[in-house]
Amino acid sequence: MEGMAKTSTTTQGLRAAIERSGYYPALVAEAVEAAVGGEPIRSYLVHQETTFDQNEVRRHVTVLVLTGNRFIVSHTDEQAADTTSPTPYATTSTESVKLSRISSVVLSRVVANPESYTPGSLPREVVLTIGWGAVSRIDLEPAACGDPNCDADHGYTGSSTADDLSLRVSEAGDGPDTVRQTLAFAQSLSEATADLTA
Repeated sequence: MEGMAKTSTTTQGLRAAIERSGYYPALVAEAVEAAVGGEPIRSYLVHQETTFDQNEVRRHVTVLVLTGNRFIVSHTDEQAADTTSPTPYATTSTESVKLSRISSVVLSRVVANPESYTPGSLPREVVLTIGWGAVSRIDLEPAACGDPNCDADHGYTGSSTADDLSLRVSEAGDGPDTVRQTLAFAQSLSEATADLTA
């Protein structure tokens, strides 16, 4: 990430986190650098997950970056050789979203032994869901009235949920530091979007 300002400790931390992930760091760093440009970085999160696809192990890395004006998402996936490519390959994509477009930041926490929970304790896992209107999920079900003998068609009822990004991080799978970083990133993003409405 040579193009990023070397004086920023946040930028250096992001660079180190990408390197630590060990997942094509030069490729991931270049994609993130191009998306961030010269903007100062306020917060970041690097999350790597391994998935199993039949007999193959595949890795995926997600990098989330918060700048003063934008939320940047970068995904990198590796693929095995197939009919389109005789050699294994990786696909990297980045999306840049204006902070004013962020419609929801949802953080779900799972804690063990909630009866003895003390403030500041680390959750066992967290799920960070961020919506900005690019992807919506609609859940429908038949509508009904209060009459148990009614067989009329009352149409459908349902809800629409913004579900552009959902990231699950657990202490057992990702380590306590990644859980802490996820909590910190979620707080920074929530505060940044709240500042826009203040």
